[in-house]
Amino acid sequence: MQRPITGFHLDEEQHWVAELACGHNQHVRHDPPWVSRPWVTTEVGRAGKLGARLECRKCDRGEPRDRDPVGG
Repeated sequence: MQRPITGFHLDEEQHWVAELACGHNQHVRHDPPWVSRPWVTTEVGRAGKLGARLECRKCDRGEPRDRDPVGG
């Protein structure tokens, strides 16, 4: 199920995580040559992806929302 990106945060290992409108989180790593997402490495790049849709496998599986990334 496609869900829009509403924000980003860093996880405890300093990897970028997309926050989706459905309440789920999804890693968006730039890890060449396997995954090429150079946009994730800059603030401007991430801002340009707000509203872009990602496939949410957690929604497909009916999983509950992830906890709030800040203090949740």
